[in-house]
Amino acid sequence: MKDTITSALLTKNKVEKISTEDLLQQQDYMETIKAFARLTYEGIYVIDYEKMAFEYVSENPIFLCGYSPEEVLGLGYEFYFKNVPEKDLALLSLINETGFDFFAKLPDEEKKYYSITYDFHLINREGKPTLINHKLTPLFLTGEGKMWKAMCIVSISHHQQAGNICIYKQGTDDLWELNIESKSWQKSQKPKLSKREIEILQLHAQGLTINQIAKKIFVAPDTVKYYRRRIFERLEVSNMVEALSRAVNSKMI
Repeated sequence: MKDTITSALLTKNKVEKISTEDLLQQQDYMETIKAFARLTYEGIYVIDYEKMAFEYVSENPIFLCGYSPEEVLGLGYEFYFKNVPEKDLALLSLINETGFDFFAKLPDEEKKYYSITYDFHLINREGKPTLINHKLTPLFLTGEGKMWKAMCIVSISHHQQAGNICIYKQGTDDLWELNIESKSWQKSQKPKLSKREIEILQLHAQGLTINQIAKKIFVAPDTVKYYRRRIFERLEVSNMVEALSRAVNSKMI
């Protein structure tokens, strides 16, 4: 399993040559990433596909599994093999294979507008699994249009199981969901919410109860419950925690 996954990682997006022009892209970008890491509760790390290693790992504990950032940085891809269950490793291999195939077919000038998100389990040093959401977006491309470096953001998943693999294009409502059985990407669009539904989601995100929301927007509590049901149906979720997670990930609120 490990050899198969390693082979897929090395062959799908192996960067062999970095030009002088490529190097000029970097400037002081790492200081920006460190500043972002200080401001967010999410875990941040950077992958270097030329070196097949991690270039930066933030101190946010969710991704570290009980290790220090320096230890995870030193482990690099070995970190996945130590802390991801075998079933989810196979899922990550599939995501790499199909994700980079999708990426390779995009026009070079558009590639930085695309991001991928998916869920998998991390197991900490005590053996406890946590389902995390993992987002990845390109930082730098080579002159040949390959992904040289990528930034990854890790947070707690609000789903119940691994998978939930989607690619989004910035500035559009387009998304592609991966059909695991057929290994194909199926295009669809982000669900749309009305202004009132978005308002109710935002008020829930502030911690308001149904009765408090009803009072604030001058409607009956049953009206708020009606809008909640519509939100759940449109977002294909079963509770408000999942609705908020879906809305945030889809940049609706």
